[in-house]
Amino acid sequence: MTQIKLCGLSRPEDIAAANALAPDYIGFVFAAKSPRCVTPEKARELKRLLLPRIKAVGVFVNAPVEQVAQLLHEGIIDMAQLHGGEDEAYIKELRKLAARPLIKACRISSAADIAAAQKSSADHVLLDSGAGSGEVFNWELLRQLKRPYFLAGGLDPANVGAAIKRLRPYAVDVSSGIETNGHKDKTKMAAFVAAVREEDEL
Repeated sequence: MTQIKLCGLSRPEDIAAANALAPDYIGFVFAAKSPRCVTPEKARELKRLLLPRIKAVGVFVNAPVEQVAQLLHEGIIDMAQLHGGEDEAYIKELRKLAARPLIKACRISSAADIAAAQKSSADHVLLDSGAGSGEVFNWELLRQLKRPYFLAGGLDPANVGAAIKRLRPYAVDVSSGIETNGHKDKTKMAAFVAAVREEDEL
């Protein structure tokens, strides 16, 4: 079954919708430049509302490693997603401070990017066209990747089924594709999850 991550949740109603849909992961964005950014205090409040079986992923862009580790230790997040220029030394240091699963986001535009994703020591890699650009990248490049991955970038209820049928990723990740006017749309969230599960059942 394809794992599902609904990213960029920031309101109690977003959590309520996620709880009803039971994705595998939700994402809290801690990158200050993102319109979906939440404070640690807000994330703590939202995490209390989240069903325990749904994993909360913290999304960071070049954050101090101690900040990421602290949020993991406090249980505000269950996993960390590194969406900036964090290198292998950063990952090694974070593992020393907090032994929790890590996702490394990789911007894919060439075969060299695929090779870098292949070699990452992170538990998972997430493949995207950019830093949350919401655009689809060249999926043909993924044929060269020999490890499971999270597929992100431009996914929405209309195209996620075709993406799964073609690529069979370990997981799919969506944020802007389930929004209306910059906020999570529970109807689009439901449609996205339904499209994933429908394709899995075929």
